[in-house]
Amino acid sequence: MSIPMTTRTNVVPVPAAAAMPAPIPLPLYTQIKDALRASILDGTYPPHHQMPSESELGERFRASRITVRQALGDLQKEGLIFKIHGKGTFVSKPRAFQNVTSLQGFAEAMSSMGYEILNQIRNCKCVPASRHVATQLRLREGDPVVEIRRVRLLNREPVSLELTWVSEAVGRRLLTADLATRDIFLILENDCGVKLGHADLSVDAILADDELTQALRIEEGAPVLRIERLTHDAQGTPIDYEFLYFRGDAFQYRLRADRHKTAPAASVTSPAGHARPRKPASKGKPSA
Repeated sequence: MSIPMTTRTNVVPVPAAAAMPAPIPLPLYTQIKDALRASILDGTYPPHHQMPSESELGERFRASRITVRQALGDLQKEGLIFKIHGKGTFVSKPRAFQNVTSLQGFAEAMSSMGYEILNQIRNCKCVPASRHVATQLRLREGDPVVEIRRVRLLNREPVSLELTWVSEAVGRRLLTADLATRDIFLILENDCGVKLGHADLSVDAILADDELTQALRIEEGAPVLRIERLTHDAQGTPIDYEFLYFRGDAFQYRLRADRHKTAPAASVTSPAGHARPRKPASKGKPSA
């Protein structure tokens, strides 16, 4: 009688799944910063509300004053809070903003967001064009231009100082227009029959001088956003040259940039089967 063969199976032990590493906790000052930011954004601490003192926050979060001070410093850099020496830390008022993806006047853009807009006219007069203004407007130096200086107010608070120059031919209508409540762009289009086309802008930052300090009610040396804008009509003629000075703590310019990738250059295949770049077509001779 044959004896049945017994097959031995070697069992290879399967190692237990490696345990996932525990998440690294955020630094305490980051946790404090995030918690305070959330309380500011959800309205627990409304604009101009005084924040708890460093010692109170230290007790609440069981943190040292150095850690609390670091969290508050980051929030101040983000523009969410500001400090007044001898008084404490306060919640900042959210900054108004204007999108620059389309050509709009200040009041036109702000009124659509529910702001009340008023203008204080500092002067509106005919002056000889400086060399720089004349160059921008394609005039001769000394030609008469209309100069307008206005302080723009949002909800009764000064936000910007606006300096505008237009040619005398266009500016005559502005001298008698209601510049206290209307945008210059709308006056040009509706009253003067000028069809606006596009504007070229440049943006930089400066420190407030005496005029800006008085006009915008800010401290001398405070940061100011400066916009240089040259607006053209539909035919491409420069029509309106401006410098716009915005309080750095009260206003933002925003834009959206879409990415458009460039298509790769076309190629042709050589008789040997290797790809080679396609030569550009001949442009020929210029026509007479």
